[in-house]
Amino acid sequence: MVKQYGQLYLDSRRELLSVEEPNQAGCIARQLLCHVSGKTQEQILADRERYASEEVVQAMAAGVRRLLAGEPLAYVLGEWTFYGLPLRITRDVLIPRDDTCAVAELAIRQGLFLDQDPRILDLCCGSGCIGLAVASRVKDARVTLADLSKNALAIAKENAALNKLSGRVRCVQADALEPPAPFLGKFDMIVSNPPYITGEEMEQLPHSVRGFEPHMALYGGEDGLDFYRAICGNFSAALKPGGYLCFEFGMGQGDAVCAILEENGYTVLERANDYNQRERAVLARYGRKEE
Repeated sequence: MVKQYGQLYLDSRRELLSVEEPNQAGCIARQLLCHVSGKTQEQILADRERYASEEVVQAMAAGVRRLLAGEPLAYVLGEWTFYGLPLRITRDVLIPRDDTCAVAELAIRQGLFLDQDPRILDLCCGSGCIGLAVASRVKDARVTLADLSKNALAIAKENAALNKLSGRVRCVQADALEPPAPFLGKFDMIVSNPPYITGEEMEQLPHSVRGFEPHMALYGGEDGLDFYRAICGNFSAALKPGGYLCFEFGMGQGDAVCAILEENGYTVLERANDYNQRERAVLARYGRKEE
């Protein structure tokens, strides 16, 4: 059954009210309608009395059903924005969250002060959001996006091309729990948002996360710290002398992550909060603090 765009929006918003607050339901309904119709919000408003095609009506209904089943909006849309960059998103990668801007900003600020043409590794890159944010701001950086998942790397490669960064960004398969392959070479900085959810937390994750996002990108071992130990223990060999390591971590993990860094010969330089004022990221330098 065909509907006017205005009615299609209102009907979808009404359905979403069963799972969302009114303002959020309206925002999601608008985003979904723009996506399935290919129109901007302004065009939807101008065309609110026009009839949408049967294809648009059916696509809208299918999207609402997925949302009502708990699937995150980013997966329904197949796209998301991080640090101003448009990204393709599938269930092979985590959805980039505003929390991760904290580690991206730390890496960007330090990247701007590195030597000319710095080499930067985004380890456990997923969609490539952090490494691409760095490449977009540090204009001479050569960025390597690395992940164990081939499917994630395919998405990261698409996102590099989407943002016209392929000339300075390459994608390679690498296991963060194992020593780096010699072909990777040496980096001025490694940045990583590794899996850090504990075994107990995995059981308590909301359905929208546990039911849809890739578990291999979430589970960080029983205490959530397996990847920090492995990266500090193994990937220091891939850093140039005095190179930098920048981590995102989970709520309440800051002290433990900093202790791991210090045990492995790093000097902690800065700890940063996310937009919700929760401690979320750390920047450290490999080597002793200069006197």
